[in-house]
Amino acid sequence: MRLVVPDDLKQQVLDLFCASPAVSSVICLENAAHKPHGHVILADVAREDASVILGDLRELDLDHRGTIALEYVDTAISDAADAAEKAAKGTPSDAVVWEQVENRTSEETELSFAFLAFMVIAMLIAGVGVLTDSPILIIGAMVVGPEFGPLAAICVAIVQQRRDLAKRSITALLVGFPLGIAITYGAAELGRALSIGPSELIDASQPLTNFISHPDAFSVVVASLAGIAGMISLTSAKSGALVGVLISVTTIPAAGNIGVAAAYSDWNEVEGAAIQLGVNLVCITIAGVTTLYIQRRYYLNRRRRHLRDPIRKQAGLPMGRSRRGSVVLSPKDLEELQKTETAPES
Repeated sequence: MRLVVPDDLKQQVLDLFCASPAVSSVICLENAAHKPHGHVILADVAREDASVILGDLRELDLDHRGTIALEYVDTAISDAADAAEKAAKGTPSDAVVWEQVENRTSEETELSFAFLAFMVIAMLIAGVGVLTDSPILIIGAMVVGPEFGPLAAICVAIVQQRRDLAKRSITALLVGFPLGIAITYGAAELGRALSIGPSELIDASQPLTNFISHPDAFSVVVASLAGIAGMISLTSAKSGALVGVLISVTTIPAAGNIGVAAAYSDWNEVEGAAIQLGVNLVCITIAGVTTLYIQRRYYLNRRRRHLRDPIRKQAGLPMGRSRRGSVVLSPKDLEELQKTETAPES
C-alpha cells in the first residue's frame, strides 16, 4: 500500500500498520507528498488482510482526506514478509481484495469506443465462423468479445447493491449487443449481395458450429460453470483461467449468429441463437452472483471478527463497530467483546 496521509492522521495510520501482524516493511516519508500535501507511508500487507486493513483506513477517512494506492508485489524476500503472510488467515490466491474487484469491474463497464469496437469485431468474426462452419473463428470471437466485463460488473453490483455500477453495466450490454448484431446483419446482407458465402443456411452444412443455435441442458451447465469460474478468476490473485472461461461461453457467437440468420431470413435459427444468448446471460449472472455472495459473506464475517481486534484501539478506532456503519457485530459478538474488555489483564 502507498498512502498519502495528512499530518493529524499520520500517527494513527502508523500505529495501525505497526500493530497489525499482517503488515511488514512500514516506511514513513515525512512531508514527501505535495498533491495532496502530507506524509507518504508505504507498507507491505498480506493479501488475505488487505480489504480488512483498507476498511480501517477508510474509517479514518483517508480515502477522502488523502490517497490510497494498491500495488501487487511480485516477489518479497524477507522473513518479516513471510511472518506477515503466515499471520493472515487463509491463502493469498484465495483472498479477495474487494477494492480491486470493484475497480477492475468499474473500468470494464465504460461504454467506450474500444468496448463497442471489440463487440462489433467479435460478432463479425463469429458471423464468418457460422458461415464457414469454423470452430477456430468461433473460439476467436469468444476471446475477442468484451462482454464478460459488464456481466461480472452486474454480479458485483447486485451483491454490493450498487445501482450506479449496475446501470452502467446494463447500458453497455444493451448498446453493445444490438449494435453488434445490426452491423453483423448488414455485413451478411452485403456478403449475399456480393455472392460471398453460402446461398442459404442449412444445418447439415454446419456440423461443427450447429450447437450455437441449438441450446440444450448442457448449455445451462456450461454457462453456470463458466459464471462460477469467471468470478473466482476475477477475484483471485491468479486470473489466468479467465481466458478459458471466455472460450467456454457462447454469448458472442450466439449474437453473431442472430445477425447472420436474420440476413438469411432463417427465423428458426434466429430463435435458437436468441435462446442460447439468453441462457448464457442469465446462467452466468445467477452463478456469478451466487459465487460472489458466498465470498462476500466470508469477508463480512472476517471483518466482524476484526472489529474486535485490539489493533483498532491503537489506531483510535472504536471496538465492536465500524465508524461508517457498513459492518456491525451481532449481539453474540458484542457480548464476547464486552467479556474480553472487562477481563483482567494477564
